[in-house]
Amino acid sequence: MMTLKVNGRDHQIDAEADTPLLYVLRDDLALNAAKFGCGLGQCGACTVIVDGKAVLSCVTPLMLLEGKQVTTLEGLGTIADPAPIQRAFMDEQAAQCGYCIAGMMMRAQALLMRNASPSDEDIRNELEPHLCRCGTHMRILRAIRRAAGLMNRADLSSEPGAVR
Repeated sequence: MMTLKVNGRDHQIDAEADTPLLYVLRDDLALNAAKFGCGLGQCGACTVIVDGKAVLSCVTPLMLLEGKQVTTLEGLGTIADPAPIQRAFMDEQAAQCGYCIAGMMMRAQALLMRNASPSDEDIRNELEPHLCRCGTHMRILRAIRRAAGLMNRADLSSEPGAVR
């Protein structure tokens, strides 16, 4: 038995230490945004954030996660109040089939957490591990730039003395 902190909540998990995080997220916690794509850490569909870093959950065993914070797409926002990255992807209609998009959003979120104003080159480099065959790449770039703007405006409006 181990405690796994996911989306701000502690969960008691009864699984082998070498069980991939993806299986626990989907099978035990019913968090289905992270997808099983290749199972080899080569496609990015399973990406989540662990302590601020994008991680491929299909190749990350539970034993490496004790005491760490795991965030899935479900933990960023809600249907009624989507996170800036989620809102931006919807506004730009950046998903086509949608299979890889949750992983891309999580990798983009991790990028924006450490770089509030990434260049197009930064974004492309960050998304390089992801496989997507749908052809919405330009919309994905626009969505990430839009999310950066939304997040930067939100940061500015939360400063003391900011005009709201």
